[in-house]
Amino acid sequence: MVAGRGASSIMEFQRRRVPLLRGLSALRYRDFRLFWITQLVSLVGTWMQIVAQNWLVLELSDSAFVLGLVSALQFLPTLFFSLPAGVVADRVPKRRILIGTQSTAMLLAFALAFLTQTGIVQIGHVMVLALLLGLVNSLDMPTRQAFVVELVGRTDLRNAIALNSAAFNSARLIGPAVAGLAIAWVGLAGAFYINGASFLGVIGALVVIRAGRRPISRGVRAGSVLEDLREGLTYVTHTEVVWLVVLMVALVGTFAMNLNVLIPVYAQGVLQVGAQGYGFLTAAMGVGSMAAAFLLAFRGPRPGRALVLGSAGALGILQMAMVAVRQYGIAIVLLAAIGFAMVLFTTLSNTALQMATPDHLRGRVMSVYTTVFSGTTPIGSLFAGGIAERWGVGVSFLVGGAVGLASVAIGILLSRPSPGRRGSAQHHHPDAQDGHHRAHHDP
Repeated sequence: MVAGRGASSIMEFQRRRVPLLRGLSALRYRDFRLFWITQLVSLVGTWMQIVAQNWLVLELSDSAFVLGLVSALQFLPTLFFSLPAGVVADRVPKRRILIGTQSTAMLLAFALAFLTQTGIVQIGHVMVLALLLGLVNSLDMPTRQAFVVELVGRTDLRNAIALNSAAFNSARLIGPAVAGLAIAWVGLAGAFYINGASFLGVIGALVVIRAGRRPISRGVRAGSVLEDLREGLTYVTHTEVVWLVVLMVALVGTFAMNLNVLIPVYAQGVLQVGAQGYGFLTAAMGVGSMAAAFLLAFRGPRPGRALVLGSAGALGILQMAMVAVRQYGIAIVLLAAIGFAMVLFTTLSNTALQMATPDHLRGRVMSVYTTVFSGTTPIGSLFAGGIAERWGVGVSFLVGGAVGLASVAIGILLSRPSPGRRGSAQHHHPDAQDGHHRAHHDP
C-alpha cells in the first residue's frame, strides 16, 4: 500500500526529514565542508590569540587605553583598504587570495610567538604586528564573506552563513577557555604557536577546493577600479535594505560592540580574576553566540528590518545592564545573553545583505559591510578604551549601550521607504530569491 503511493510518499518523507536536515544543508557541498571544518579549527586558534594578546598587552602596559589602541591598529587598515579590496575580490579568484592571506596571517602569529618566547617582546612589537595583521584582514574578510556563495550557491546561502556564524561562535566558546588553560600551562607564547599551527588545515583545504578558481566578474578593464568601486557604492546607496543594514552595522558596530576591549579590563579591574577567569568570561559570550548561531541555522527566520533593529536594541539594553554587575556568576550569564543578541544582529545583517546582492557585486558590497563593521573598530576601540581609562569600565558599558539604543531609534526613523530607493535588489535580480538556483554539489 505504501509502495502504491509512489512519488507522493517520497515527497512526504522528504518533508518530514527537512526540519532535521535543514540546519546542516550547506554541509552537503564538498568544498563547503572542507572550508567549514578547517575554518572552525583555525578560528579556535584565532580566539586563543585574541585572549592571549589582550592579556599580553595588559601585562606590558597595564592600560585600558593602550589595549584599545592595539585593537584600533589591528582594524585601522580595514577602514582604508576594504573598499578597494572588494574590487580585487570581484576580479581575482577568491581561492587564490585566501591562500595568500591565510599564509601571511600564519607567519605573523609565529612571529609574535617567537618574540614572546624569547622575552624580547615590547608593546611596539605587538602594535606593528597588529597593524600588519589588519592589512591582511582588510583583504581576507570581504573575500571570505563573498566566497561563501561560490561554495554553496544561493539555494543554501542562508544556511551557509548561519553555519559559518556557528563555527565562529563555537570557536569563541572553545578558544578563550582553552587559551586560559594554555596560558597557565604553556604560557602566552604557546598560545600564539598553537594559533599559527591552526592555519595549516585551512590552507590545505583551500589548495584542494575546486570552487573560487575563477573570478565572478568578466571582461573588466584594467583601469576601471574607480568605476567598479562607484558601481558598488551606488548599489548600496540605492537599495533600501542594503543601506539600512549598512547604517545599523556602522553605528552599532562602532559604539556597542567593543567587548574585546572592555571584558579584559572588566575581568582585571572589577571582578579581579586572572587570565583563566577572563577566558571563561569570553567563553560565556561564546555560549550565547553559539546558541544564537545554531538557532538561526536550524530555525532561522528570513532576515527583516524588525529583527535587525530588535536584536540591536536588545544588545544595547544588555550592555547597559553590565554597569551594576559585580558578581562573577551574574557576569557569566549576562555576557552569554549579550553574545546571543550580538550574533542575532550580525548574522541577520550579513544574511540580509548577501540575499539582496547579485553575484557580480558581492565582493564590493561585502567590502562595504567589512568597512563599517570591522573598519570602524579603531574608532570604537579608542572610544571605549578612553572612557574606561578616564571614568571606568562601567561608564564605558553604559555609554556604549546607550549609543546602541540611540542607533536603533535612528534606524527606525530613516527606514521609511522613499520613491528614489528600491525596497530590495530582487526587483532587478530575481535570482536573489532563495531556492531558485542550486549550484552543483557533491553528494
